[in-house]
Amino acid sequence: MIGRALTALGRALDAPDPLTAAMNTVAAVLAGNTPFYPIYLYVVLGRDATPALLLTLCSLPFWCAVPVIARRSGVAARVFLTVVGVLNTVWCAAVLGFDTGIALFLIPCILLATLGFHRAERRLMFGLTALPFLAYAVLRYAPIGPMVRMGATESLDLVTLNGVSVACLCAFLGYCFASARPTAMR
Repeated sequence: MIGRALTALGRALDAPDPLTAAMNTVAAVLAGNTPFYPIYLYVVLGRDATPALLLTLCSLPFWCAVPVIARRSGVAARVFLTVVGVLNTVWCAAVLGFDTGIALFLIPCILLATLGFHRAERRLMFGLTALPFLAYAVLRYAPIGPMVRMGATESLDLVTLNGVSVACLCAFLGYCFASARPTAMR
């Protein structure tokens, strides 16, 4: 039964374009990990923060939509994933605050914008690459939130959690896109 489910998931994520298939895989991993983030936050921040922490789940349907969009347009799905990544980071910054290191998630968004597009889509790539930088400027110089109040210790714990999460996500993106861009051995 698990084998059939994994086979069906593989078919749902597959796409003729290897970059779109990689983006579908990234979206699936993000969707799979999204429900765990509020649990980590609960451990760090406690029960009182629960209502606000559930707001970090808002991105889940958007991650799930990427493979559906990819069936119609690979380019649209790749753009959608990149934009949703930036918007999700801004949203989570509004919930948790800039001081939690949540803006570090804009780094994988830059990677999505640069690695997820073909050379012929360079103009689109440049525009999408500017989006995380613009979002960072807004978060840094016109801060939003936080909805959750926390002490310096909890904030520092979230910086560590977010930093490790971003590092893992960047490594995963590297592996995903390396397999999407095969090169000939010499």
